[in-house]
Amino acid sequence: MNGTQVLEEYAREAPDLVESFERICAADVYANVAHLLPMQPSRIVDVGAGTGRDAAWFVQLGHSVLAVEPTDHLRAAGMELHPSPRITWISDTLPDLKRTLERGEVFDCVVLCAVWQHLSSDERARAMPNLARLMGNDSRFFMILRHEPPDAKGRRNDTQREDAETMARESGLDLVFACEGKPVHPDSRASGVTLTWLVFAVPKAS
Repeated sequence: MNGTQVLEEYAREAPDLVESFERICAADVYANVAHLLPMQPSRIVDVGAGTGRDAAWFVQLGHSVLAVEPTDHLRAAGMELHPSPRITWISDTLPDLKRTLERGEVFDCVVLCAVWQHLSSDERARAMPNLARLMGNDSRFFMILRHEPPDAKGRRNDTQREDAETMARESGLDLVFACEGKPVHPDSRASGVTLTWLVFAVPKAS
């Protein structure tokens, strides 16, 4: 399944997804990487923002957010559930992020939460340089990767982390933090889903 097919599926399931997304506390989702978020008010781009759950939490921390969400129902729900002058919503899609890049903005943080698994390898290769283009010299890129449990024979065909690290390196980014863990959502935990947190940064000039 490629990114286009996933978006079509999200559009069909959007009413149910809203409740599922909003049940989770964003502070719990980002607990493993919260210490790497900026302390001062900063500009964040949340790619695949869903219902704006995470964007609203970033605003509570004092930041402003560009919430990028291609699914109309999720974006509309987010605008209703989390109205804030510090959240700007746009419709845009990976891997190209055409509308986002056309804004010409550079962000302190780029966030991609449980989106990478929906892209094919080719789409990931196109997406990573575009995500890196949103970063400035002191920016950080936060990725949360969702891994489905192995099949009945114990096989797992999941190259998310390898792809992310390789493509980030090729796009001029350094890995500065990584850890493994379990999801907050009880249904995901019960089904054996696991998560990886990755944080990348632009290398400091020597």
